Amino acid sequence: MMTPNQSSDEFYTKLRKRLKKTSKWPSPYLYKFIIPTENQSNIDTLIAIFDNLGAVISTKKSSKGKYTSVSVNVTMKSPDIVIEKYKEVGEKVQDVISL
Repeated sequence: MMTPNQSSDEFYTKLRKRLKKTSKWPSPYLYKFIIPTENQSNIDTLIAIFDNLGAVISTKKSSKGKYTSVSVNVTMKSPDIVIEKYKEVGEKVQDVISL
């Protein structure tokens, strides 16, 4: 998760380095997101971003139902592709929190 003082470029540069160091590619990767439940179209958009990649996607509503967590387990080809998907989600899905 990005800290308040950190630019997104800086965050993604550090993430890329960490992913290159800790995994051999292609590699399974687990994305986790939190989205307000009230807007189902945002959840649908998020799922559609990963749908054509053979991802295993699971959703779970919070105890009060206000938020939905979305976990996406998918094999990615490289750290750059992992980051591209994070950026695509950030551009296309409103009010999403990436973990």
